[in-house]
Amino acid sequence: MIFKVCGMRDSANIRAVEALGIDLMGLIFAEKSPRYVAERPDYLPTACRRIGVFVDASVEVMLEKAAAFALQGIQLHGHETTEVCDALRGAGLMVLKAFAIAGEEDLNRVADYEGHCDLYVFDTKQPTTGASGGTGQKFPWQVLSAYRGRTPFLLSGGIGPDDADAVRSLSHPMMAGVDLNSRFETAPALKDPQRLEYFMKSIKK
Repeated sequence: MIFKVCGMRDSANIRAVEALGIDLMGLIFAEKSPRYVAERPDYLPTACRRIGVFVDASVEVMLEKAAAFALQGIQLHGHETTEVCDALRGAGLMVLKAFAIAGEEDLNRVADYEGHCDLYVFDTKQPTTGASGGTGQKFPWQVLSAYRGRTPFLLSGGIGPDDADAVRSLSHPMMAGVDLNSRFETAPALKDPQRLEYFMKSIKK
């Protein structure tokens, strides 16, 4: 089970969350996000992969941020093409592509990205914009039974400390892990390590 914690910014909080043994840590570079990282934190994690989260940024901007923040992967949350994915992978970066999910029909365009990404992130569709993420709400997980792709995915969108049993009950063969964010926060970009530890232990038991 891959554990990704997204929306990190504070150095002390980064250290505390890293110490839990997570696999991926996300830093958000979308300026409209309340978790936007405007400057490099004094400390960046070394025991987990550093993932930069972008929305429709140019390849050049993403590569610049990757160099400045020592990123090892890029998570794409916009309308990025497969060519963008290929360019980032060609630069040696892990690529995660997020998809906004509300129903089975939203899985249709996922097939176009087969072979171009390392992981997908299935997140909740925003009701007004149709974008992925930022709702703190779950999508109906049962729609994932329609996913027949070969690329593994992270489950995202509104997962909280009390959802461990529900997550463990999912048996999709391509589910690789979870992407955790707002429901583990005490304030935007500040995660509660105790809540995260409780959830992780509950998943692993």
